[in-house]
Amino acid sequence: MSNNLMSHNPMSHNLMSYSLIDPEVAEALAALELRLGDLSDATLSAVRERMRSVPVPRLSDAVERIDYSVPERPPVSVRVHRPKRAKGQLPCIYWMHGGGLVLGRNVGDDPRFDRWCSEMDCVGVSVEYGLAPESKYPGPLEDCYAGLRWVHEHADQLGIDSQRIGIGGASAGAGLAAGLALLARDRAELAVAFQVLIYPMIDDRQTTVSSHWDDPVWPPNANRYGWASYLGDLTGDQVPAYAAPARAKNLQGLPPTYLSVGALDGFSDEDIEYGNRLRHAGVSVQLHVYAGGPHGFDTLAPATALAQRANRDVVEWLRLQFAQCG
Repeated sequence: MSNNLMSHNPMSHNLMSYSLIDPEVAEALAALELRLGDLSDATLSAVRERMRSVPVPRLSDAVERIDYSVPERPPVSVRVHRPKRAKGQLPCIYWMHGGGLVLGRNVGDDPRFDRWCSEMDCVGVSVEYGLAPESKYPGPLEDCYAGLRWVHEHADQLGIDSQRIGIGGASAGAGLAAGLALLARDRAELAVAFQVLIYPMIDDRQTTVSSHWDDPVWPPNANRYGWASYLGDLTGDQVPAYAAPARAKNLQGLPPTYLSVGALDGFSDEDIEYGNRLRHAGVSVQLHVYAGGPHGFDTLAPATALAQRANRDVVEWLRLQFAQCG
């Protein structure tokens, strides 16, 4: 991202002002030069390759990481993170990575679980769901469901307390988590203790004011591409709530929810509205809206004060959930 891009002030057409971005976050994003507005079928392979080449932060020796293959067709891979010093049956958070439904890998969440597993004495399980457009709805969501079912079936073997298995994700992964919570509720086969939705991608319609903002990380063009790749031929009323959870008419019976989003995120309107609807449906909700935060600020600018506050908030909430559902 060029410094010129960060300094202009596009207030027309309901676009957000880059001058409102937290200064530390703006500086970190400018250094990354990350811009996905030209994402398309023609550029997707190159963008994926570029993301794979990003250096992975050094991980500690305190967490054991083992990959397992869930026997589906095709098989689904899950990575289980467990603190080496911990004993007994631990709470678990089952996680779906971000990437607009077309990018990313579950290994990208290694740093998250390197911190969380050590800080909270929990098990983290990250699922490698199929990416669009190669795998369209319902493929990726069913991958996530299969992985969650496997975790429940192997909880004893993995040292997991089956009564304390929650789900979560970031961005597209949070959208999948929200869809997974709806699916688990309706199929009534797998218990979900809580859901963590970090700036979830949940509405394909892009009809809100913020959905037209020129977010510096995930702008409208990229969002349209991600949704079109995932939904394929599904349009309008054909799009089910499991694919785009903002379309769900009934949110009753969902688990306690943590929902966070930056105030400048293109998803902010749909996320805040979803949090309100969950609250109105009788779901326990903790909603955080971070002033100055665009999409992905907590992971792309982790050293900033804003990101550190966001990460402290979710850990505090998770600790409470682990204690309450134990």
